[in-house]
This record gives sequence, C-alpha cells and structure tokens, in this order.
Amino acid sequence: MTKDTTQSIEETSDTLPEAVVGAVAVDVAADPAPEAPEAPEAEPAPEAEPAPEADPAADAANPMKGPGDWYVVHTYAGYENKVKTNLEQRIRTMQMEGKIFIVHIPMEDVMEIKGGKKQVVQKKVFPGYLLVKMIYDNDSWYVVRNTPGVTGFVSAGTGSKPTPLSKREVEKILVVKKEEAAKPQFRLGFEEGDVVQIISGPFAEFNGTISEINVDQSKLKVLVNIFDRETPVELGFDQVAKA
Repeated sequence: MTKDTTQSIEETSDTLPEAVVGAVAVDVAADPAPEAPEAPEAEPAPEAEPAPEADPAADAANPMKGPGDWYVVHTYAGYENKVKTNLEQRIRTMQMEGKIFIVHIPMEDVMEIKGGKKQVVQKKVFPGYLLVKMIYDNDSWYVVRNTPGVTGFVSAGTGSKPTPLSKREVEKILVVKKEEAAKPQFRLGFEEGDVVQIISGPFAEFNGTISEINVDQSKLKVLVNIFDRETPVELGFDQVAKA
C-alpha cells in the first residue's frame, strides 16, 4: 500500500464508519485476481447426413417392391405388343398411374439357326399373355379388362376374381429370367427326321435327313444319298438349312 493511499484512508476515517474504512483498506491492499481464461468455444457437432429419400418410381419398377401385385392377362395371340401399347395409353388417358404401374411382356434371347447362320432373336416367354402390376379394384379391373385385345384375367381354379402371382412366381419369371438374359438359350430350327439342304462344304446342294443332333458340339448327322446309298455325314449347324 502506498503512502498517499494510507494517508487518504486515515484522513477519511474521521468521517466514515469504522467498518467501511477497514473494507476500503483491504480492497486497496489486495492484488487484483487474474482474469480466468475464456473457455474455447465448442465446435458444432457435425450435421448428420440426411437419409436418402425413397424413390416411389424405382420401387414401382422393381418387380419385388412397391405397391400392387402382379396379375396375368390373356390376350389374342400375336397381339401382345399392340395390347401393351393400348393399355399403357388407357392408363395415361384415364389417369390410373396410381393404381396400374407396369405392363410387361416377358421376353428371352434365343439363338437360332436361320439360313445356315446363327443369330440371336427375342422370343416371348408366354405367347398370348401380359403381366400387369397393379392395385386390384373395380376401376383398375375395368381399365385392363376393356382394353382392345384383352380376353380376360387369369384366375386360379373356377374363381372369377383374378389371382395374383406369388412371390416365388414373380422371382422365377421376372428376376431369374432377367439374370439369364445375358446367356441366350440355343433353339434349333429343326428336329431329327427333318429334311435339310446342305449349303456349304463338299456336299453342298445335297439334300439329306437328320438322323442325330448333338447340341453340345453344334453338330448334326445327316443321311445323304450318295451313289444310291444313304451315307451319314457330320455337319455343323451353320452348314444346313431347311429344305
């Protein structure tokens, strides 16, 4: 405590109460307390990433997800594509997108021999039928049933109400078939006993009868009449065509 401060307190003691004078002396004599360091600001917690929003369109397109069940619709044979186009147009025109979601024609890739050449073509798995994913009620039934070319829904037993496909059936038709699409099945355009024309090799332009078919090796045995005798000739699938 400095000399001037002590003197000031003593001069004031004559006019102030004794308790106040003591408090002032203690306050002046005490060293000021150091200021506490400011606490560091807490870093904000990282915001959690929002969960991905559900995509109703993707769920509807997935054969195993989304609303509705799969039903089988019978059509006139050979008019499947036309019926599919007509039904999809009716769905839009009658604003039934909320009840009828997918119209599907199951297809498969098949390797065939045509003109002696191998080629991959698409074939309908169930000719004369469509698959429709829909919520079944009177309105959706009316839209599908009254589409030109549709002859009716497929029902189990004698019941009149359409029977939806089971989960196992959907997996077998729509999931397994899709996975197998990358492996075209081989479908031969002729059978044993068919008469064919040889189109290449030393016996070109000869006709013969198929006696044996080896699918694994893509080979045929054809009985060719040479010098009035039937002679078996081994040929590749691409060396013959139907006579």
